[in-house]
Amino acid sequence: MTERKPIEYWLSDMDGVLVHEGHPVPGADEFIRRLAASGKPFLVLTNNSIYTRRDLSARLAALGLAVPAESIWTSALATARFLADQRPAGSAYVIGEAGLTTALHEADYVLTDISPDYVVLGETRTYSFSQITQAIRLIEGGARFVATNPDPVGPSQEGSLPACGAVAAMITRATGVEPYFVGKPNPLMMRTALNVVGGHSEQTAMVGDRMDTDIVAGVEAGLETILVLTGVTRKDEVGRFPFRPHRVVPSIADLIDLVDA
Repeated sequence: MTERKPIEYWLSDMDGVLVHEGHPVPGADEFIRRLAASGKPFLVLTNNSIYTRRDLSARLAALGLAVPAESIWTSALATARFLADQRPAGSAYVIGEAGLTTALHEADYVLTDISPDYVVLGETRTYSFSQITQAIRLIEGGARFVATNPDPVGPSQEGSLPACGAVAAMITRATGVEPYFVGKPNPLMMRTALNVVGGHSEQTAMVGDRMDTDIVAGVEAGLETILVLTGVTRKDEVGRFPFRPHRVVPSIADLIDLVDA
């Protein structure tokens, strides 16, 4: 593969890279400490739109991972930035929780069910049939359809839960309108993160555990891609994809020394 410049900016997925099944991945705490000490800008990325960045920072801190709120980038924040760029000071009917509603309020958006510019679908622990019905009717009335991420299911202690992508499919089936998904694997998520850290694609690495989201988005955004094997994608599955990561390593612990390289 082509020669890359030294890594000066770091983007990392959260679940499967730093955290796995509610526990920190061994070496994740030292990786974060080494990044902070190096002074190199970094962001932890997640498609989860439920929590604010402060909420996620506190949850990571409880696991021993010292990630400041400003170093977290969610699909909710990327969605809010996208909408603010497309239609400044617009309006939206939102299905989601604090992570999404807070991001939209901070982007100077009005949240309303009266002739909104957009219907914005995010993650929530309890999808409401009445809210979904309202979303369908507003889209039928001309509202544009945006969703934070295409993930069809999410984990819980009881098993899989329907997530944003599955509910979006229901709304699409009812309306015939496809949503614009902002989160991974859309490379827009990476490009907005790059803007936040002030990075350049040729000097930025994306660390992820999924070939079909993290790695493909990094490839399409022109980043150096690093796959860790502590999450979804197994080593024997890598060769099945038409694109390749620049590196495949067992875990985030194997990247600690690369921070200072």
